[in-house]
Amino acid sequence: MAITTLPASWFQSTPLYQLERRAIFLNAWHFVGPVTRFVKRGEKVYYEIAQIKFYVVNTSPEGTGWGTDGIEVRRDNDDSSIRVHFTSSGLVFITLSSDSLPFEEFFPNLEPLLSKVDFTRLKYRRSISYEGGFNWKTMIDGYQECLHCQYAHPSFSKLYPPTFYSIQNHGNFCRHIADPKKPEDGLFLYFFPICTLNVYGGGMSSFRTCPTPDPTVSRMEFDYYYNGEDEAFEEYFKFVRQVALEDYELCVAAQQNLQRGVYVEGVLNPEKESGVIYYQQLVRNLVLEKYKAEKAEAGEEAAGDSISRVSAVNQAPPGLSASTTVGVGA
Repeated sequence: MAITTLPASWFQSTPLYQLERRAIFLNAWHFVGPVTRFVKRGEKVYYEIAQIKFYVVNTSPEGTGWGTDGIEVRRDNDDSSIRVHFTSSGLVFITLSSDSLPFEEFFPNLEPLLSKVDFTRLKYRRSISYEGGFNWKTMIDGYQECLHCQYAHPSFSKLYPPTFYSIQNHGNFCRHIADPKKPEDGLFLYFFPICTLNVYGGGMSSFRTCPTPDPTVSRMEFDYYYNGEDEAFEEYFKFVRQVALEDYELCVAAQQNLQRGVYVEGVLNPEKESGVIYYQQLVRNLVLEKYKAEKAEAGEEAAGDSISRVSAVNQAPPGLSASTTVGVGA
């Protein structure tokens, strides 16, 4: 049976996003940066994921090294602690729930892959944030495949020809391989649900596609790291920003088509779009499981009201029924 995309309604429904928030975002581990992002002592670096604001602050004494003992993560509203995980290679991940799986269970076998890079050697350079007129999944759809690369990213395709591009799907993360014959050339990772890490061209970039209360608007947050001279960084920055802007334009156009009804559902290529299939199945499964659990907890009477609240365009989003075949489009 053909595997299809998530329905278009899932990219524009507010009640559906609220289900995603409870089922996915509050329980995931999110990448916020390497320890070098938090060098300045006492500076609060603010973040917001799924409408929860928090900050990271380095309270280590001045003059100390890259130790993680002084790095704290706290909620902005009450300064309560947020769970944090430091990888041996120098990356910082957080989770918004005390009930989330341990990091090693959420991302099994990720640590050995990350150990290939010493992230404590990457100098923080710059951050950029802006909103885009698209659902968070619209951006992740584009990141998780490279069928569009040759057409949309001509400069990137010169360095990494998409002919041999492949994706390895793991437990809640994916590794993108630009050239199977040179697997060590660059490190491109997707961390479910909204974070990426890209090491190539002498530097590292990462982005988070943060959902807003409006399911048709996301906030893009980019961080850039580079060890070379300032002039060399500006050349690197110009290159990676060009790729990011090309993706931005594609996502805006794709979201417009979703909202106009031009596109409802489509069949996914199991070889060329395996990354899209993998993450969309995670979304579908987690949302469906949460919907069923809340329906059972609330009871049949309250569940009837819940079904109406979850509706999108005056009907329940396809996929939210007990008869749904998980992973296959309704």
